[in-house]
Amino acid sequence: QVQLVESGGGLVQPGGSLRLSCAASESTHDILLMGWYRQAPGRQRKLVAQVLQDGTTNYGDSMAGRFGISRDNTKNTVDLRMNVLRPEDTAVYYCKAVIRGVTYWGLGTQVTVSS
Repeated sequence: QVQLVESGGGLVQPGGSLRLSCAASESTHDILLMGWYRQAPGRQRKLVAQVLQDGTTNYGDSMAGRFGISRDNTKNTVDLRMNVLRPEDTAVYYCKAVIRGVTYWGLGTQVTVSS
C-alpha cells in the first residue's frame, strides 16, 4: 500500500507563491505517474499537473503558465510550484500516484488564496 503525504498548503495573498510537496512511502522509480489535482468546494476534482516516469509533464487547462511540477526520485517526492496565485486557485490539493495499475491519493492539503 503506497502512502502519499502532502505538505506546504496554507493561506497566501493574491499574487503570492506556494510550494507543495508530496512524499511517497516507496521508491518513485516504481511509480508510473505522480501528479497533483485540486478540488474546490462544490466542484469536481481537476488535474493541475502530472509527471510520468520518463519525466514527461502534463498540465491541466490554464495551469502551465503559473504552475510547475517536478519529481525527485532520490527523495521519493513530487513538488508543485505555484506562482501568481489567484483567489480561484483556492482548493484542496491532492497528490496522486499510479503504481502497478493502482491509483493512490493523499489526504489533501488546503490552499487558500485571500487578502
